[in-house]
Amino acid sequence: MLGLMWTSLPGVDRMEVGGPRSGRAPAAGWELGTTGSVGQGHPLRDRAPKPGTQNGHRNRAPWRPAPARPMLVETVSPTPDSSMSRPDPLFGIRPLMAALLMALLVLTACGDAVPEDDLHQEDAGEADFDPDAFEDPDPLRIGATMSESGAFATQGSAAANGYRLCVSRLNEEGGILGRPVALGLEDDESDTERAVELYTRMLEGDEVDAVFGPYGSSLTAVVAPVTEVHRKVHVSPLAATSSIWEEGHEYLFMVLPPAELFLGGLVELAVEAGMERMAILREELIFPRAAADGAEELAREAGLEVVLHQGFEPGTTDFGPLAEAVGEADAQVLGVAASALDAFADIVRALDEAGVEVEMFGTSGAVDAFRDELGSRADGTFGLSAWEPGLPYPGVDEFVEDYEAAFGMAPSFHAAGAYGACRVFAQGAEQAGSLDPDAHRQALLELETTTIFGDWAVDERGFQTAHQGTTIQWQDGERVVVWPADVAAAEPRLPVVPED
Repeated sequence: MLGLMWTSLPGVDRMEVGGPRSGRAPAAGWELGTTGSVGQGHPLRDRAPKPGTQNGHRNRAPWRPAPARPMLVETVSPTPDSSMSRPDPLFGIRPLMAALLMALLVLTACGDAVPEDDLHQEDAGEADFDPDAFEDPDPLRIGATMSESGAFATQGSAAANGYRLCVSRLNEEGGILGRPVALGLEDDESDTERAVELYTRMLEGDEVDAVFGPYGSSLTAVVAPVTEVHRKVHVSPLAATSSIWEEGHEYLFMVLPPAELFLGGLVELAVEAGMERMAILREELIFPRAAADGAEELAREAGLEVVLHQGFEPGTTDFGPLAEAVGEADAQVLGVAASALDAFADIVRALDEAGVEVEMFGTSGAVDAFRDELGSRADGTFGLSAWEPGLPYPGVDEFVEDYEAAFGMAPSFHAAGAYGACRVFAQGAEQAGSLDPDAHRQALLELETTTIFGDWAVDERGFQTAHQGTTIQWQDGERVVVWPADVAAAEPRLPVVPED
């Protein structure tokens, strides 16, 4: 069953912090949020736009709530005089409220289930938000899935928290179009079939007014046709494979830089260091294939010889043969593209066990788990990060502070990407003045903005044109932005190639 959760972050009424409860609430099962180039003229950047779309609406049947599963149930007292047009700083989370959240997160993570009736016993009656804080107290129901378990759980859990934080912030500002936002968020378990089932059920059952996108390219590729049929604007937080945007989806928008550029920083730094031979390994999924193919194209354009380009199946744990192939190819640089982040550390171990040394090693995704797995062995390696907390975007410091207070960890670019996608969705709706799909789409096509995630603008396909991403290097146990030079926090530590 589709169990959309109604949860919240600190700043609560139910805990007798924010004032009396009154008015009408979302049905049980909904979260009412309470907190939150490589070169010029590259062929990937200069493709012809796709044509527009038609107008019209689909008549909706009366909405019926989906069954809920237990989670957090505090709710918000939003600020009525806020505006979507102001900069992107986040609210300040009070230490007490953060403590309450973490306690509840621990509770829901434990094995003892809390009866649903206990968690939602007040949901069907009086509202858990102040209707006077909104122009229209009728909640705007936004449905989404995110990969909080399965192969993409590390990235997906962070992205889910980014959604939660953004929705809470929006509600503090008066919601979207004067309405409080209720977020229905379900775990798709990193499974494409389950994601399709969940979005189909949400949309065919008229359970939602709008949707946010799932995690990554694999899931987005199969969900986009569903949201397209139902004419729902779909701002994808973490899909980057260009081929998805070549399929003619009218309502799909990209937030990440294109996947084909994810290893571009590694390529450019390798050329700077005087490297000549590059190997590329890729997981056989849609995103890693795109990232690896893009890396090969960029490497050849830059004058690097690609001596090996080889794939491995999802779930691979024995990388010994691939490590030996890298050694036999005499590669100086190794770029690895994968969706399963465990592969990065496993490949480093396999190289060490095979006695294979490469001068430079880089990945399509930089996450702290890589450093945690390898310790000091991670130092000197590179990774793509579409976002870093030290970048000079509006509201970044507040976002980092509040995310850490709410979730007890630093945000990854996956969390920031979801937050940024949510912000872009909301700004487009406010600019359009409605959620009419064609008006909303046109507003997003025209929108140029900067969120905490960075610059955002798209072409007629909804394809990201403004955001480049960064390359980090692990230096003394810390991740440091080293590319591109205009946002680098430090010089890259590059190998010295002896002259002949």
